[in-house]
Amino acid sequence: MANQRYFIDLSYDGTNYHGWQVQPNAITVQEVLDKALTTILRMPIETVGCGRTDTGVHAKEFFAHYESEQTIPSANLIRGLNAVLPHDIAIKNIFEVDDEIHARFSATLRSYQYHIHFNKDPFKHGYSWLLRDMPDLELMNQAAQIIMEYTDFSCFSKSNTQVKTNNCKISRAEWVNVEDGVVFHISADRFLRNMVRAIVGTLLMVGRKEISPEDVRNIINSKDRSNAGTSVPACGLYLTEVKYPFTGK
Repeated sequence: MANQRYFIDLSYDGTNYHGWQVQPNAITVQEVLDKALTTILRMPIETVGCGRTDTGVHAKEFFAHYESEQTIPSANLIRGLNAVLPHDIAIKNIFEVDDEIHARFSATLRSYQYHIHFNKDPFKHGYSWLLRDMPDLELMNQAAQIIMEYTDFSCFSKSNTQVKTNNCKISRAEWVNVEDGVVFHISADRFLRNMVRAIVGTLLMVGRKEISPEDVRNIINSKDRSNAGTSVPACGLYLTEVKYPFTGK
């Protein structure tokens, strides 16, 4: 019997994990999910994720695919997986896709949010970054618009990453006021490792008036990570949406 490819729609709290991707000496979301699938389907399962989130980063929406000759009804499989997975990983949907559909390479858009709050709140600890002073949102949004004019984001990429290109097409970059905080929304066709956290750190330099919005041009043109801002903590970062043409997502 031929294998069928399945997509898994899941979400997770990244606090207790060293990111998505399997690592030799650290617990990851992929490792825990693969073990759960292997247990229920009674055959070795290796998933392929839509991307790789870093240690401590959360995902409100994440997709992975796997192949299996098992044909357990999706409702039963979802129920079974949620029963054996820890509380911080939740399966929302599982559905069949064609063999050429790939969780990572078929995605057309990814969206992230970065959350910042300004008053100590035990319920936001680990899920938003606490800052003392409110930065200048207008200046940060001016700089965010400048970032959208570019495609080569080498200056925001973690060094020594094995990618063919550092080019990304950003379609949204915007700071929004929320109750007791601000949220940075960013969407692009793809992201480099550590890119969003480096962008947020750089925009906060603008918001603190350490640099001007126009200085961001020099940082991007330099293609040098050392010229950009410090990466902000992972706790405030969420992958919020992944779009595919075949699902309307």
